[in-house]
Amino acid sequence: MNIDEIKQVVQVLAAAIKGLRLYAVDHPATAKQVEALQNGLFGLLQYKKQIKMGLLEGTLFVEDHLFMQEFPAAEEIAKLLESRELVGFEFMAGLSATEIQSLLRLLHSGSEKGQDFADALASQGVKKIRAVAADDDDDDKEPRKVYRKALKVVDQIFQDVRMGEIPSSEEAINVVKSMAQMTMTEPHAMMALSMLKDYDNYTFTHSVNVSVIALAVGRACKLTEEQLRTIGLGALLHDLGKLRIDVNIITKPGRLTDLEFEEIKRHPDYGAEIIQEMEDVTPEVMAIVLGHHLRYDRSGYPVSSLDSATSPLVEMTAIADAYDAMTTLRSYQRPFTPRKAIARLKEISGTSLHPEYVMTFIDSLGPYPVGSLVRLDNNEIGLVIKVDTQDPSLADIKIIFNPAGQLIEEPFMLNLRPNQLRRIVAEVDPQTKGIDVTDFFD
Repeated sequence: MNIDEIKQVVQVLAAAIKGLRLYAVDHPATAKQVEALQNGLFGLLQYKKQIKMGLLEGTLFVEDHLFMQEFPAAEEIAKLLESRELVGFEFMAGLSATEIQSLLRLLHSGSEKGQDFADALASQGVKKIRAVAADDDDDDKEPRKVYRKALKVVDQIFQDVRMGEIPSSEEAINVVKSMAQMTMTEPHAMMALSMLKDYDNYTFTHSVNVSVIALAVGRACKLTEEQLRTIGLGALLHDLGKLRIDVNIITKPGRLTDLEFEEIKRHPDYGAEIIQEMEDVTPEVMAIVLGHHLRYDRSGYPVSSLDSATSPLVEMTAIADAYDAMTTLRSYQRPFTPRKAIARLKEISGTSLHPEYVMTFIDSLGPYPVGSLVRLDNNEIGLVIKVDTQDPSLADIKIIFNPAGQLIEEPFMLNLRPNQLRRIVAEVDPQTKGIDVTDFFD
């Protein structure tokens, strides 16, 4: 699913709604737009069986793509959703042209708002399109809302830096506060979201994911809420300095030259210079930005900080940075599965990473961390969606493949508990099954 396909769907939807001012819903001109919209949605639904389109603080999103840049069609749909007191739509595989017509008709001529709109759509027999009212934004979706807001905040900070402006820290501090609170109550829900990698926007997605993972490390190590907010903010801002480095070096697919690597090694200093200008950024946050590549054995960089004392928060952020980098697809690196990433963390603990914090973090993840694709003893294959906070050996698994190795049309949840007959016997590499595990996180 790429941004051009998403933009096309948003463009066609906006055009179809606007076209109803001139033509009836059953007019041939409208029928053409309905067909184009149906084809566009079918294209997106090849990647996922359900596509979510909605609002995040007044900005339109489709799945994990947020329309931050000016895009008139997205702005029109956002205004329409707000006027109808809706937070979004969910489009499901198998939707028909008739269902799209029903949605368009209700948007154009109906007066219903909020839950009344959602009920009216359902009453017309529309089963593959769901309208979500503002008061129907379930609490269990809150982690995703917080995650999306963090992406938006980081994107804005990065834009400010590129424009030579001093970024505001207010929104970053607020969103990290929400992330810290969420981590204290639902740590594995936030960790699951860190599996949502946006390869086209790696730098700021990586920043948010490192913040999420650093909060998980900090929670495992029993940091206070105040300390969690500090580590979350430091991790969110840790790579700001890369914005001052030639983008061709940052995105280079092959091995860096010695000169290029020397430039990369300057990004902690650059980052510290940037956040020094920001309001309400504490010395502890500065230390994280400056020290996340020092390494436990002090063989890292920047050289000017190698002899400095390092706080536990710096060491914990380094673990998060390593874990996210390992589990992310790069042009030069196949991603590690979560279990293999754990094995690699163990290998480099005591040299690159703080050994005690590494083991505490690993223990909190359980034997098969969130995001692991696993094989059960009856040969079913499923995705670890949630790990029990009190006992990480217990997990909730979404079954994706049946015992015959066939992809299940409607995946279902299985709660592995001590009295369960089924058990995990091995981890499975998603690439061998030809799937992206992030497609199966609701």
